[in-house]
Amino acid sequence: MWEDFQTAFVTILADGGMLMVPLTALALAIYYTAFRLLFYFREHQFYKVKRERLLEYIFNPILASGELRNVLDYTQSPEVKTPTEAKERYAEVISSYLADIDTKRSFLLTLVTTAPLMGLLGTVMGMLTTFSGLAVSTGGSTVDQIAAGISEALITTQTGLIIAIPAYVMATVIQKRRNEMESCLTTMEALTVQLYEKKTTRTGDAA
Repeated sequence: MWEDFQTAFVTILADGGMLMVPLTALALAIYYTAFRLLFYFREHQFYKVKRERLLEYIFNPILASGELRNVLDYTQSPEVKTPTEAKERYAEVISSYLADIDTKRSFLLTLVTTAPLMGLLGTVMGMLTTFSGLAVSTGGSTVDQIAAGISEALITTQTGLIIAIPAYVMATVIQKRRNEMESCLTTMEALTVQLYEKKTTRTGDAA
């Protein structure tokens, strides 16, 4: 089965023309970036905690564990005294998690957009080969050249779409998980700020 796949793959590369090489490299870059992002969310799953549990953890950080506990310890350390300082800490946390995701996702979308355009370029190149064959009337060689041009045009277009469509779906999933992570961190920030505002009010009343 593997040998059959290799043979079919090599045949497609040959029939698709020289543009199949950069298309293959583009596909590898796209899916490497996409899977890296998906694995990143798999490694950092703290954002899946429900709001009710978050509220419990904010007021009792000792109940939390793992990565969520680290975030709470940093944003509620003894050095943090005011709601403004808590917001600054959360701004650092949000940036550390989301900045790299946003950069990689923008890069991924750029690559995904490039795939069908590169396939379209292959279509144009294939049609040029076809027209070149039509312009030459040498019997069998003309038919072969026309067939090669049509094959190149169709294969590169199909390959560009096959690369782009699943990758776009993956980019949508990545965006959804990124938004969920941001929502979780934003909720934690709001609850923590409320906690420090209550502490500040109590301190003022006591004074």
